[in-house]
Parts: sequence; structure tokens; C-alpha cells
Amino acid sequence: MKYRQLGNTDMRISEISFGTWAIGGSWGSTDDDTSLEALARAIDAGVNFFDTADVYGDGHAEELLAKATKGREDEIYVATKFCRAADIHDPAVYRYESVRAFCEASLRRLGRERIDLYQVHCPPMEILRGGEVFEVLDKLRAEGKIREYGVSVESVEEGLVSLGYPNVKGLQFIYNIFRQKAGTELFPKAHAQGVGILVRLPLASGLLTGKFTEATTFEPDDHRHFNRNGESFNVGETFAGLPFEKGVELSRELAWIAEGRTNMASASLRWILDNPHISCVIPGFKNTTQVEANLRAAVEPSFTDEELAKLRRFHDERVLPHIRGPY
Repeated sequence: MKYRQLGNTDMRISEISFGTWAIGGSWGSTDDDTSLEALARAIDAGVNFFDTADVYGDGHAEELLAKATKGREDEIYVATKFCRAADIHDPAVYRYESVRAFCEASLRRLGRERIDLYQVHCPPMEILRGGEVFEVLDKLRAEGKIREYGVSVESVEEGLVSLGYPNVKGLQFIYNIFRQKAGTELFPKAHAQGVGILVRLPLASGLLTGKFTEATTFEPDDHRHFNRNGESFNVGETFAGLPFEKGVELSRELAWIAEGRTNMASASLRWILDNPHISCVIPGFKNTTQVEANLRAAVEPSFTDEELAKLRRFHDERVLPHIRGPY
């Protein structure tokens, strides 16, 4: 495992880390024993950073992380998020009493005394522009409840606004071969300011595995079924904001990235890791097989300059016209 600095913090984290949305819920059925086995496999492989949220399975993902990291709290970093368990447009949700309550609830579920990276979970732009939530987070940091804080955002504009607050140490962003905009417009500025970048949804909800067809179906409680067109939250969180059928079509055009590499999924993760501004990529998983498949990206051949240029053209010409939602 290789490690990268999380911005200018004192945390050195595994370049391949993992997100726990899938094992918490909203990605179809899960099994706790299988999830814990997969978490253990990741930790054994050197993964020392996991991302979660209080709404992933209504806190269940945090509880699973508590079990998986018990006794190793000083070795394994955990990032979690808050605000989406309430009305994200209500300013009261971001006041001290509310945020402290969210924080303490997460700490109880995680079985920890301090959260390593506490993130505002995709708040509206008006909250980011107001800035009061960051003053609250400064207080919690001073109290020792959080080590550092950051923001999970949906658009480049939201990311740039977040960079205006000096104590933001992490930005979490959707970035993959289908969504390349942030790589040129946001990440270099974040890197220059010492802000770490966590890449979520690197496989575009599975499109970049190349395994889906237009006939693929998903379970009713899977966001790839109920949020396909942004019915429940930002459409960009599902299939990178692409209509599913168009995403499947475009993924076929990308089959060539697996040439000389294990498969499309590990190649897609390698493409992200080739960006020096990235602190870590946080693919999801539901079992040990998926953990091991994601870990293979670390040893895949890097993309050549010619391949990178080809993928930029593909994004600009073939993908960009079809992206929906904030970007």
C-alpha cells in the first residue's frame, strides 16, 4: 500500500481507502458478517482510512466501523459526515447545539473520542456562503471532538467557495472518467492551499466496471433504482449524472482502458490515482472480492500522456453534453 498526505494535516493515509455507503445501505441488500470480513481484509492490506456518514444506514455504517477498528483507533483514521439527517436548508441545523449533537452521536456509534475528519455533507450553497458552520467546526476542533474538518461538495463552484475558509482541510468530490471537470478547475487550487482531496464514486455507481447492460436492474432500496433521475438527492451521485442507458453505451466505448490492465474497474481507479493532487480514492464495497479488486488498482500501469489526452477528448465530446445536475 502507498500512502499520501491528507493536504497539510498530520494524517498520512492509504491512497486506496474505502467508503462505507454501500455497506450501510442504499445499494441493495447487505450482510454484516460479510461487511466486517471485507473491512478486515482492507485493514490487513494496509488501508488506514475509511469514509462514512451518519445517514449511511442511519448510523449502521459507523457502528460497523467501530467493530472493525476496535482497539486500533489510533492507527485507523475515520472520516464521517453530518447534516443530511435533518433539513439541510434550515440554518438551525448548522448551529453549534445541532452540530455538536450530530458529532456526539457519531462519536458514540464509532466508539471514539475524536473524529479524524468531520465533513459537512453536501450542504446547499447558501450555507457554504454564509460560513457560520465553519465557525462551529472551529469550536468543536478546539474542544478536541474533531481532529480536522472538511466538506463534501457536488460542484466545482461549491468547492471553490469552501476553499475560502482557511481551516477546511478536506474536500470530498465526485471524480471519475465521466466527470473530469474538477481535475483542472478545482483540484490544483485545493492542492496549492494544502487541502486534501477525497474522491468518491470513482466507478460512477458501477458504470465504469463495464459489467452493466441496458437490461441491468437494481433492487428497490438501491439508489441506482430510486435516484436514477435525482428523485431523492443530487442526480450526480447516481451514474455520474448520466442517464443510465447513455452511461452503459459510453462505458462500452471505454473498454479499451482495460488493455494491458486487469479490467475496467481497476483501470478507472488507476486513472484517478495518476492525478498527483488526489489524497485518496474511496471506492465502495460490499464483500472481500470487491475490496481485493479495488486494491489491484495500486499495481496497474499508469496511463500514458496519449491515453490521458484521449480520455479528456472523450469526456469533452462524448460525455459532457449528457451530464445532469450540478457539476
